[in-house]
Amino acid sequence: MLENYPMFKKPTFLALTAAVSLMAFAPRFKQKTVWMMGDSTMAIKEKNKFPETGWGVPFATLFKKNITVENRAKNGRSTRSFIDEGRWKEIYEHWNAGDYLFIQFGHNDEKVDKPAVGTSLSAYKANLTMFITKARAHHVTPVLLTPIVRRHFEKGTLVDTHKGYPEAMRVVADSLQVPLIDLTSKTKELLERMGERESIGLFLHLAPGDKNYPEGVEDNTHLNVEGARAVADLAVQGLKELKLTLAEDLN
Repeated sequence: MLENYPMFKKPTFLALTAAVSLMAFAPRFKQKTVWMMGDSTMAIKEKNKFPETGWGVPFATLFKKNITVENRAKNGRSTRSFIDEGRWKEIYEHWNAGDYLFIQFGHNDEKVDKPAVGTSLSAYKANLTMFITKARAHHVTPVLLTPIVRRHFEKGTLVDTHKGYPEAMRVVADSLQVPLIDLTSKTKELLERMGERESIGLFLHLAPGDKNYPEGVEDNTHLNVEGARAVADLAVQGLKELKLTLAEDLN
């Protein structure tokens, strides 16, 4: 479904000709896969959802050719439903030693009134721990990412809506010494810097008349194309701050 986002496609064959020629004289980079598991804020969307865009879409285009990004994030999923639906199994049955596993959940785990997705804080931490333990046992590097903030302002102040789930992930990262990209903090800082009005430009706000949203939409959870780019840039910033080897594979 990446064809729905031509602005995020990697360079064409002709554009890469010169680069390929130069690569003949450069060190060979090891082929690796970055597996992405998470919710709608990360996921690839169906064509009829455009311009809604998960940040994983532009993120996948930011690496050299030796990196394959498998974005398995899905709308509405939590750590619980990702396991129950077999989506987690589809990842661990296909990864290889040396791969990376990016884990971003929280938006739906917090919905404890919905039994199919909601998880308690303790269950959330247990699920994250299981992902991490299994990845490490197969020499796959886990990276935790706290959920992006919702654009929820009250009287000009951005209000937290995540009910302790970002902090629970931070606790797991600290206790297990797992690399963590704190997208909650990074997106909070971004939205506060932009302010209540300007930050609308990152989210799915459309006036009536759009072909996919004929009645219009005001969605302060899901990103548009510009918002996805902005969050992908924050994820890259975090990757560089962690000084992981994967950062060397960025364009």
